Amino acid sequence: MFEDQAVLITGAANGIGLAAARQFASLGAQVFINDLDADACTSAARFIQDAGNAAWPLPGDVTDPKTPEMLIQQVLDQCGRLNILVNNAGFTWDGMLHKMTDEQWLQIQEVHTMAPFRLTRAIAQIWRPLAKEEMKTGHRHPHRCIVNVSSTSGLHGNIGQINYATAKMGVIGMTKTIAREWGMFGIRCNAVAFGFIDTRLTRPVDEGHTLSIEGEEIALGIPKKVRDASFAAIPMGRPGTAHEAAAGIILMASPLASYITGHTLEVTGGLGI
Repeated sequence: MFEDQAVLITGAANGIGLAAARQFASLGAQVFINDLDADACTSAARFIQDAGNAAWPLPGDVTDPKTPEMLIQQVLDQCGRLNILVNNAGFTWDGMLHKMTDEQWLQIQEVHTMAPFRLTRAIAQIWRPLAKEEMKTGHRHPHRCIVNVSSTSGLHGNIGQINYATAKMGVIGMTKTIAREWGMFGIRCNAVAFGFIDTRLTRPVDEGHTLSIEGEEIALGIPKKVRDASFAAIPMGRPGTAHEAAAGIILMASPLASYITGHTLEVTGGLGI
């Protein structure tokens, strides 16, 4: 399905990003794995390579203004093309509105909205000129697209996540705008909004998963009582797996979605209906 296509996925060393990388690779794509954690990034690429598929690690901090252009250039240097961009990198740093610091707010906006914006702006310098030249000859490249990862927190809001909910709703607005601006060039842009997916971001906080941001250790996960109570609101009665979540990304990036753009696909087990 993705033979001879190059895919760049941010935040792809763990969880949904890694699951998506594995699925893309198994379907013939050449996968470029970006992650803040260089060791995990290398391990993820090696895991895919050991399965006989094509993958390269591209460690880097997507919130660094220099990283987007660097990542895209590395893909082009290796493959000569980039067909699919998946903006997946992110984390949560929860807190009630009246207690939330500016740093909490800004860090979440930086990784969830600014990073995808910069990556998309950087890829515009490659895709738009190519598309314009193709239009002159009457030939459009059949496959260039972006998949942005959003969340039902953005669609519906969520207690303790005003920073994350705002950022993820912003991703949806960004997605629709890109679809409107780039549709004429045959470039699609869609979002996938996940509900409760079983990853380190949603596991019990007492499991001790953390993320280091600028020297500060941020606890990942949610209280077990909140986690257990959340299941009751899901019609399917369970969280989704990373593999199930990644399938939504694969669908929206695939030729099966060739006439879908500006859309937000909810992968939620029925949560929010």
